Amino acid sequence: MKIRIAKFIADAGISSRRGAEELIADGAVAVNDKIIDTPVFFIDDDEDEVKINGKIVSKRQETKLYAFHKPLNVMTTAHDTAGRRTIYDCLPKEYKTLKYVGRLDYKTTGLLLLTNDGELARKLTMPSSHIPRVYIATVNTINLTGLEKARQGITVDGITYRPMKIDVLGNNNLKVEVTEGKKNEIRIVLRACGCPVRKLHRVSFGPISLDNLPVGQIKQISQKTIDAMLKSL
Repeated sequence: MKIRIAKFIADAGISSRRGAEELIADGAVAVNDKIIDTPVFFIDDDEDEVKINGKIVSKRQETKLYAFHKPLNVMTTAHDTAGRRTIYDCLPKEYKTLKYVGRLDYKTTGLLLLTNDGELARKLTMPSSHIPRVYIATVNTINLTGLEKARQGITVDGITYRPMKIDVLGNNNLKVEVTEGKKNEIRIVLRACGCPVRKLHRVSFGPISLDNLPVGQIKQISQKTIDAMLKSL
């Protein structure tokens, strides 16, 4: 099948399409051992051989998406300079090449998506995707006036955060829905609103729910669900 070279590279999970164009501009991409200098270049992904910096790029694999129940005190990264445990220390060997979709911080537990498709990971985490993520936040105290500010959207330390959907569940638990995915946004906003977070647990990402998946376990998401998420973008 004929496909644009930048799309082939992105689909293979090497980089975004823009990143692929930069690789081409840097002279790092060769097709059948010939360096190409333009992203407006089509290949046959069944016959042509693509190399980046001398290494063969394999044809896109079937897209797979997984739900993982991230434990407490685990880093969402491949390597941690402080030597802390990472999600890849928790995963069976066959899943260690998967890419994480966004991040959960060290103290946050719950649903983390993993995929073999770098382009899918990028699309699902773009702020413009507006995919809702739902968390249960256990806070030290409930400040109703502060929560109303979070519902309206606030600016903290010069950073503006979109309005959050917040329901009070009782026992100092809040159900919080966000669509932006800024780093530590729930902890930052709730602290600024007088409701510092003690525990944070993600229960859903778009149509995918954690349900009863045990801590540290992983399950594959159906292609039907993947297709539905992509159509919503």
